[in-house]
Amino acid sequence: MAVYQVLVVDDSAFMRKIVTDLIEADSEFKVTATASNGREAIQKSLELKPDIITMDVEMPEMNGLDALESIMKESFVPVIMLSGINEQGMKETIMALEAGAFDFIRKPSIAHDQDISQVGKALVERMRAAMNEIKRKADREVSMKNKDISGGTSVPPAQPLQRDFPVRDRVEPVKKTIEPVQISQRSLSERAEIFQAKSKQSSVPLSPSKPGRVEKKADPLPKPERKSGTIVEKTVRSSNPAQTPKEIRLPHASQVAADQIAAAAASAKTRDLSKPNPVSKSTGSPEGPFNKLVAIGCSTGGPRALKTLLEQLPADLPAPVIIVQHMPPNFTRSLAQRLNTFSPLHVVEAEEGMVLKKGTAYIAPGGFHVKVNKTADGKFTLKLTEDQPVNGHRPSVDTMFESLLPFTSLQRHLVLLTGMGSDGARMMKRLYDAGVTSTFAENEETCVVYGMPRSAVELQCVRHLLPLQEIASKLVQAVK
Repeated sequence: MAVYQVLVVDDSAFMRKIVTDLIEADSEFKVTATASNGREAIQKSLELKPDIITMDVEMPEMNGLDALESIMKESFVPVIMLSGINEQGMKETIMALEAGAFDFIRKPSIAHDQDISQVGKALVERMRAAMNEIKRKADREVSMKNKDISGGTSVPPAQPLQRDFPVRDRVEPVKKTIEPVQISQRSLSERAEIFQAKSKQSSVPLSPSKPGRVEKKADPLPKPERKSGTIVEKTVRSSNPAQTPKEIRLPHASQVAADQIAAAAASAKTRDLSKPNPVSKSTGSPEGPFNKLVAIGCSTGGPRALKTLLEQLPADLPAPVIIVQHMPPNFTRSLAQRLNTFSPLHVVEAEEGMVLKKGTAYIAPGGFHVKVNKTADGKFTLKLTEDQPVNGHRPSVDTMFESLLPFTSLQRHLVLLTGMGSDGARMMKRLYDAGVTSTFAENEETCVVYGMPRSAVELQCVRHLLPLQEIASKLVQAVK
């Protein structure tokens, strides 16, 4: 069995040791290197090309957020953030998820062995999910190429009649087919780059100075020679005699890393992601009755997906929006505050007894289920409970969806975004069968993890299966 290679990044030597031990308790993973700050992480990521990285959020010299952004610009490698529970750490964790981190876990408490064990289990679970998703997407790409070239068409899972599926252009058949590719564990990171470009709304070009990515019609570029621990850069001359000979110096990986580190440091000084451009909020009154409601569920990849969705919803949306994002306590408040700076809607963390209002989004607090309740005077309010986890989660999407079943007078619009597992699918099916107004799910192409939406698709309760960037416009159209 091939083993995934891991880079562990943390400024604490003791924490690096703990995280390494937790990871290597699973035979699928091997920590091949560690780094004590973001600068060192960038350097080792370029040189060693690990399959996956665990990254501390708060570090001296360069923090995890700045290092993540730099690493993601050069090549895709799944990054799991390790966050403390202080306010700054939580804010930067949310920003890291927006920037492309696969997921995060709370740092273990070194005073409690049970907590360390639980964190280790959660960490390995997320690492395994990340590698499985990369392999699944690579396999899917190979399969789609085979079907296109052979003239076949991919058949989507069975769906209800009303649906929106993107249609692929048919390619004229040719005689050759692509042989199945055996994907090695060490090549997963490189292979995933092709999917990164599809899922990112705005891709960042690879550095032209990265070794192995120089495009020129010349003789093969010689590799740098090592002499006594130094790098000797060779000169390459054009093979075209019509051109004036020019000397091209190829930088060693360490120089590329140095350039990246300098760029990341400069970027950190000139931008403050915690203060994005303000968005205009509704000046009208959200008070008054409503007969429409939007309910959204998501998990892994959710913060980034929610940002994309909520920043496209108008301030005058004639419905409240209730959101369940799988996330531990305390982090959901930071998520709500962050999303409120991007969305025209008012975004808040849900509280017990809150009266639902149009144009406001409510995020279920970590550690609590959220349910919709109707008072004697006809107002819709939120009820928080600490009942047992459902599908392993509290808050649970299924629990929130189930609370909507009695309210047949409401036009209910359900949305499932990226996430592991199947939370939300079962109750979406019950609501669909009961005549819910509309159901949406994020399609496989843009999901970080195609778990929750896939489960709903398999239950045949999704009317609109769409890429993430198209959901908002369709949802607004359905609501209005």
